[in-house]
Parts: sequence; structure tokens; C-alpha cells
Amino acid sequence: MPELRLPLTLLPLFPGLERDVEVDATTVADALASLDERWPGLRDRLCEPGPVLRPHIRVFVDRRPAQLDTPVAAGQRVDVLTAISGG
Repeated sequence: MPELRLPLTLLPLFPGLERDVEVDATTVADALASLDERWPGLRDRLCEPGPVLRPHIRVFVDRRPAQLDTPVAAGQRVDVLTAISGG
């Protein structure tokens, strides 16, 4: 199973959610759907309708930029990061 590493900002919003979560998935989209089954509303924090990743969300699979259709496999690490902006 791939392991997802989630932003710390999500943890207080979803009781029981841990920073590192293993999911049964074949794509990034499947991984987020699996999380959403366990913690309803989580996918909406990361994706817009379509679905597409929200503009401030970045996903990496084994340190390579990824999108929702990017394949994932057992043993891979999926990092979900929030972009920081400001002025």
C-alpha cells in the first residue's frame, strides 16, 4: 500500500486522522477517495469539483510532481503539501 503524508493543517479538522496514512489505491485520486471514505470531507479540502487539485495543493509521488491520475503502488510515498503564499 502507498503511504500518504498529509499536511499538519488537516489533522485538527478530522478527528483520528494521522499525518502518515496507508491506503489501498492505484492512483492519487483513489488514495484521496479512500481517505474521504474514512474522513468525509477531506477530499474537498484538497480538490475542487472536476475533480482537480486545488491551486494551493501540491502532490508528489516519491518526490516527483504528481496529479490525480498519477499511478501509485505499494511502498511508494505520496506527499500532500500546501503551498505557501504571501507578500
